[in-house]
Amino acid sequence: MLLKIAVLAGDGIGPEVTDQAVQVLETVASRFQHQLQVSKYAVGGAGLQAENDPLPAQTLQGCLAAQAVLLGAVGSPAFDHVPGPLRPEAGLLRLRRELGVFANLRPAVCFPSLEDCSPLRPENIRGTDIMIVRELLGGLYFGQPRSTQGEAGQREAVDTMRYSEPEIERIARVAFELARGRRRKVTSIDKANVLDCSRLWREVTVRVAKDYPEVQLNHMYVDSAAMILVARPADFDVLLTENMFGDILSDQAGGLIGSLGLLASASVGGRVALYEPVHGSAPDIAGKGIANPLGTILSTAMLLRHSFHLEKEAAAIESAVAAVLQAGNRTRDLVASGQPFLSTSEMGGKVREALARKI
Repeated sequence: MLLKIAVLAGDGIGPEVTDQAVQVLETVASRFQHQLQVSKYAVGGAGLQAENDPLPAQTLQGCLAAQAVLLGAVGSPAFDHVPGPLRPEAGLLRLRRELGVFANLRPAVCFPSLEDCSPLRPENIRGTDIMIVRELLGGLYFGQPRSTQGEAGQREAVDTMRYSEPEIERIARVAFELARGRRRKVTSIDKANVLDCSRLWREVTVRVAKDYPEVQLNHMYVDSAAMILVARPADFDVLLTENMFGDILSDQAGGLIGSLGLLASASVGGRVALYEPVHGSAPDIAGKGIANPLGTILSTAMLLRHSFHLEKEAAAIESAVAAVLQAGNRTRDLVASGQPFLSTSEMGGKVREALARKI
C-alpha cells in the first residue's frame, strides 16, 4: 500500500519528535512491505517565519492532497506578541477547520511498567484505559462573536460558547461507536446545571444513546469528573466531552498515567485526518534532545489504524512501545531526578529495534 503522509513538524520539540516518528513509520513500511511517501511542510511559528502565515497556502494544499497528516506541535513565546489571527495556535485551529476534523480521540492508557511513574498509588491507576472523545470544531474556541473592546483599564473581553444539535449528535455517535468495541460505557461530560450549551448537549446525547442500547450511558458534571478522574480513573471507558472540557481533562489524564509525553491523539471525521501528540511544543526543552517521542510514535499507530485500516501495523508499534518500556527504558520525563534516561533519538531507536525484532 502507498502511505501518502504530510508531515508538519512545527515548533519547539515538534521537529525532534516527528523525526523519530517518521523513522518508526519507515521501519513499519519496510517490515510490512508498504511504500511510504512523506512530504514536509511548515506550520505554526515555522510557517510565520517562512511565509508570514501560521498556515501557509502550500501547507494546506499539501495536507488536503495527503492521505493523513502527522503534526508535531505549534507555539512559542517568541510569537506571543503577534496579532491573534497570526498566532501559531490560530494556524492549528484553521487547519482543523479546513480539514473538517470534528472528533479528537485521545487514549490515556497506563502501561503496567509505568505504574510507578503516576502520581497516584499503583492500585489506583492500575487498569486505566480511557478513550477521550473531544468535540473539536465548536464551543468557546470557535464560537462567535469574540472580541476585546474598550479603553485600557476598562476593557471587556467576550468569547461565545455555542453548539448545534447536529454538531453534538455527530460527536456523540463517534463515542458510542467506539464504546461498542471497548467496554461499552460512555460517560458524557457537561455542566448542565449552569450552561444552556450543556443542557442541549445532554438532551441530544440521551437521544443518540437510544440507538445504542448495548452501551451504558451516564452523565457527569465536569468538576465532578475531574475529581473522579484522579480518585478512580479506571472507572472510565469512553469519555465524551465538548471542546474546552476535553482539552483540560485529557491533559489531566496525561498527568495521571505518568507524562503528557505518552499521549497520542487522532483528529478524524473530515476530508483528511490529523494526528499529533498531546504534549505541545514544550519550548523550555526544545533542542536539548530530551523530549519524549512516544506520544508522537503512538500517534502514528493511530494514523495507521484510522486512516489506512492497518491494524497489524498499528498493533506492532504499540507492542514495540510497550516492550521498550517494560525493558526499563525511560526518557527524562519518566525518571526521578538524578536517574539515567535516554535521549529522544535513543528512545526512538529502541522502538525501531523492537519493531525489527517483530515484538
